[in-house]
Amino acid sequence: MSKPRGRSRSSPEGNGETPISTESLIAEIHETADRLLKDGATRGDVKILGRALKELRYAFKVFAPYRNRRKLAMFGSARSKPDEPTYQQAVAFGRALSQAGWMILTGASSGIMEAGHVGAGRESSMGVNILLPFEQGVNPIIAGDPKVVHLKYFFTRKLLFVKETDAVAVLPGGFGTMDEAFELLTLIQTGKREMMPIVFIDEPGGDYWMIWDTFIQKCLLGRGYISESDLALYKVTDDLGEAVAEVTEFYRVFHSMRFVGDRLVLRLQRPLRPELVEACNIEFRDLLVDGSFVQSAALEAEASDEHLKDLPRLSFHFNRRAFGRLRQLINAINRSEIAPELRGPATVKNEDKRPVEG
Repeated sequence: MSKPRGRSRSSPEGNGETPISTESLIAEIHETADRLLKDGATRGDVKILGRALKELRYAFKVFAPYRNRRKLAMFGSARSKPDEPTYQQAVAFGRALSQAGWMILTGASSGIMEAGHVGAGRESSMGVNILLPFEQGVNPIIAGDPKVVHLKYFFTRKLLFVKETDAVAVLPGGFGTMDEAFELLTLIQTGKREMMPIVFIDEPGGDYWMIWDTFIQKCLLGRGYISESDLALYKVTDDLGEAVAEVTEFYRVFHSMRFVGDRLVLRLQRPLRPELVEACNIEFRDLLVDGSFVQSAALEAEASDEHLKDLPRLSFHFNRRAFGRLRQLINAINRSEIAPELRGPATVKNEDKRPVEG
């Protein structure tokens, strides 16, 4: 696996234009804090903000040295035991990913979280532990490691799982597992988080996620609550090789993405053949608001991304709605082909022009 050249999100303004300086952003934080007194904020309000800021500041410091390595967040039950097939599947998956150069990020507790770290080993493991009165002691694989962050709030932990990872694996679990899975699917479906692979892994021959997927297709898709292309945002499998490939192959050609003005820019590991770009213009034209898919070097507005300047780009005026189709486009680019089943509609329906809310 090629190592990532670091990652870059869109600027704080959200439009891809020249970003505000770090100094100016810190000044905004000071100004916001000063306004708390003017607003008459309660002591409880200020305590929440202060604790959250402290947690995130320290977490960013911990993650900073490892941002040149891709990370996978692993979710699953804290109650899984080492002799259970789901635990053993998590160990094997964590080991396979670490051998491919990845780090495994978990909640650092027992069960599936521990299993992922067992497979990855201490050097390739990171943790964001939530402080609870039960089930959340740090597992022995990573206990005492400086790569563990202890957090009071679920929302700060959720932010770190979303911000610091390049892929997600979800094994069988309870309410917390479902919460994390559906939040990530929602963020990606609505474009609030950069596209990344999400794989739901069963034990060999297991049916936990198969039953879940049946529910998704029958009740969500069947009743029109999601689009058929949204099913491309995740993969369900009980095969270890398929699960590993779903993660690693996602970055075979695709590297990362960002919005620059009104264009979506896909950064690529290598240039696309001209005939593939032309095929994209035919088969994925339903993603375009206007214009066409254009391959180029880094855009002028990306000058701040010095570490990514040599990567080729594919840019286009994206409709900012069909993120399931966007995932299908990335899949086609990674395969360096356009499969017939991914072909877009000959015409764009009026309902496809609804904007993304939020």
